[in-house]
Amino acid sequence: MNTVKRPELLAPAGSVDALNAAIRAGADAVYFGGTRFNARMSADNFSDREMEDAIRRCSFYGVRSNITLNTVPFEREMDDLLSYAEQLYRWGADALICADPGLASLLHRTFPDFPLHASTQCAGHNTDAALFFSKVGFSRMVAARELSYPDLKTLCSGSPIEIELFLHGAICVSQSGGCLFSSMVGGRSGNRGECAQPCRLPYRIAEREGDSGTSEGYPLSLRDLSLSGHIPELLSLGVASLKIEGRMKTPAYVEGVTRIFRRLLDEGRNADREETAFLSDLFSRNGFTDGYFTGKIGKEMLGVRSESDKERSAAAEKAVSAGRHPERTLPASLSCRIRSGAPVVMTASCRGCTVTETGSVPEIAKNREIREEDVRGCLSRLGETPFRAERICLEIDPALFVSLSELNALRRSLLSSLEQSLLRRTEKPERALSVQAVPEAEKSGVEPPRISQQPRRALFWFTERIPESAKDFYGLIFLPIDAFCADPEAALQAGVNAVALPPVIFDSEKDEIRKMTVLAAGRGIRHAMLSHPSHAALLREGEWELHGDFRMNCCTRETAAVLQSAGLADLCLSPELSLAQLRALRADIPLGAVTYGRIPLMTLQRCILRKDGAVECRRCESRPVSFLIDRRKTAFPVTRCFPHRNLVWNSVPVWSADRPVHGIGFTLHLFVTESRLQAEDVIRRYRADPGSDLSAPFSSFRRIR
Repeated sequence: MNTVKRPELLAPAGSVDALNAAIRAGADAVYFGGTRFNARMSADNFSDREMEDAIRRCSFYGVRSNITLNTVPFEREMDDLLSYAEQLYRWGADALICADPGLASLLHRTFPDFPLHASTQCAGHNTDAALFFSKVGFSRMVAARELSYPDLKTLCSGSPIEIELFLHGAICVSQSGGCLFSSMVGGRSGNRGECAQPCRLPYRIAEREGDSGTSEGYPLSLRDLSLSGHIPELLSLGVASLKIEGRMKTPAYVEGVTRIFRRLLDEGRNADREETAFLSDLFSRNGFTDGYFTGKIGKEMLGVRSESDKERSAAAEKAVSAGRHPERTLPASLSCRIRSGAPVVMTASCRGCTVTETGSVPEIAKNREIREEDVRGCLSRLGETPFRAERICLEIDPALFVSLSELNALRRSLLSSLEQSLLRRTEKPERALSVQAVPEAEKSGVEPPRISQQPRRALFWFTERIPESAKDFYGLIFLPIDAFCADPEAALQAGVNAVALPPVIFDSEKDEIRKMTVLAAGRGIRHAMLSHPSHAALLREGEWELHGDFRMNCCTRETAAVLQSAGLADLCLSPELSLAQLRALRADIPLGAVTYGRIPLMTLQRCILRKDGAVECRRCESRPVSFLIDRRKTAFPVTRCFPHRNLVWNSVPVWSADRPVHGIGFTLHLFVTESRLQAEDVIRRYRADPGSDLSAPFSSFRRIR
C-alpha cells in the first residue's frame, strides 16, 4: 500500500485575478506578494486591502496562502518588515517565504508560530543547507532548481524540514540567490526584485578579450522547466510541495497550467501528448527542458521566445478564458428539522464550522403538507453561493406546513452566516512585537568597527598569477580548493595560506570536497572561505577558521549574527551595499568588503564553453579565461568552477585605491583575469605607490558607490 502523502500543488498569483484563477483551478496553496519586499516587483501585486481580502479568500476555500517577503533586506528596512509581517500574521497568512536568514531568525523569534519557508534565493543545494535553515527557524526549504533527481532524492530523505521544488515555469540560468548580473551591470537588483533579465539577451563567446567572438546566439537563455513527464518520480520523492512559477504570467496561464497539474497529481500520471502540447502553447521558449532534473545538461536546454510562441500563447489563453469553468465550491452538510410545536431549525456545517438558523413554528397542514422532496430541493439550490450540498439530513413530522418562501429565506441566511463564520476564522489576535527595539546608538553606528587580524586579503583564481609582493601585503591569500589540491606545492610556494570552497556543492559532490579539505588541512591550511553557511559541515576535520564570502548576501546585523552562529569568524558583506551602508553596519564579528576586483555575476550549472557531445571542454580545458561579448561589445570573463560549472565575472573591477574604505574590518581583493604584472600593479597602487598607472591594464573601473 502506498502511504506517501500527496504533495500540495502551489500556484503563483501576481494579481487578484490570477489568485482567483489559481483557486478556481484547484490549487492547494497560492503564493503572492505585496507592494513591498517581494522578488517580483514588476507584477501587479497586492495592496494592503487586496492582501487582506486575498488571504481571507484563500482561507475560506481551504487554500494555503504563502506570502513572499523574499528580497534581501537592508538594515533600515527591518522595522518596516516586522510591522508588515505583523499585519500578515493578523490577517491570517499561512506562511512567509523569506530569502534572508537574518530576517527569518528575527521573524521566528517574534512570531514563533508563523511558518517560514526558505526561498530558492537562499541557495538550498543540499541536506546540510536544510539542517542550517531548520536551526534558523524555517519549516520548509525551496530546493535549488539545478538539482538532479538523485540529489533531490538524497535531499528529501535527509532533510529535517519540508522540501518544496519547482514543477513548471521559467528558470534562471544562474544559481538562484547568486546572480548579480542585473545589479552590477544595470543597477537593478535581482535580489531586490528588480531583475532586468540580461540572461535573455544575445551574446557571443570569445577566447580572448578584444576578439569579436563566435556567433553563439543566446547562450544564457534557458527554456522553461516542465516536469510534467516525471510525475510518478516526483511523487516518490516525498516532497511537501510542487511549485508552479509564474507571478508575472496572466490569469489564463495560471488557470490553465494549474488545472492540468491538478489532474496529473490527482491521477498520479505523466502528461499525455495533448496536455504537454497545451502547456507548451500556454507559454514556452521553443519548448521545455527537464535537463537539470534528468542530468542531461546541454545546448538543448536553451530557448528564446519566438513570435510563433506568442501567437500560440494568445490562442491557448483565449481557450482557457472561454472555458467558463465554475468557481470553486466547498462541500457543506445541511440539515432541517421540522417538528410539531417547535420552531423550524436549519443547520449547515463546513470545514469545522457549524451555524444554525431558527424559523417560526410550523402550522398544522390544512390543504397540503410540506413534503421531504420540497425541503430537499430547497436545500439543494445553493445557486451563486460558494457551497455545494454534499449531504442533506431531514427530520420532518407529518401533517405540518411551512412555506417554501420561509425555507428559502432561512437557507439564504444560513449560508451567509456560514460564509461569515469561515471568514472570521482567519483572524488572529493582535500582539505586540516580542523583539526589543534596536537602541539608537546601535542604529547610528557610533561603535567602533571590529577589525580582523588579517585586514587585507586576496583571492587569486590561478596559482601561477600570484606575484611575489602578495606574500607580505595580504594576511590571507585564498585559492579555490580544487586549484590548491591540483598542485599544493606550487600553491604553498606562491604564498597561499587559505582556500575557497566552491560556491555550489550538491550532496553528490560533498565527499569529493571533504577529501580536498582533508588534503588541504594536511598541508597546513587552516583558513577556508565559504559561500554558504551550510558548507561549514564539510570542514569538521582539522582546526579551521571559517570566513564568509560576499555570496551570503549579508546586508544586516541580524544576518551577520545568524551567520556567526554557523561558526564564521568574519564575513564579507554584499557587494550591493553602498559605501555608506558598508560603513554604518555593525556586528559582533568583523565585517569586510570587496574593494578591488571583478565581482562574479553568475554561477552557471551548464558550461557554456563546452561543445555538446565533446568529452573535453573546447575552451575551459585549453584556455583559463574566455569571454562573453554582449551587444555593446562589453566583455565578461568566464572561468571554470568546480566540478565543471562556469563563473561569469563583471566586465570591470571594483576600484577604491584612490578613496580608501574606512570603517570596515577587512578588505578583499579578487584577481581573476590579471596577469602577475597586472596584479603587481594593483598591489603597488593600493600601497599608495604613485609609480604605477593602471589605465593601461584596465580601461575602466566600477567604483564603490
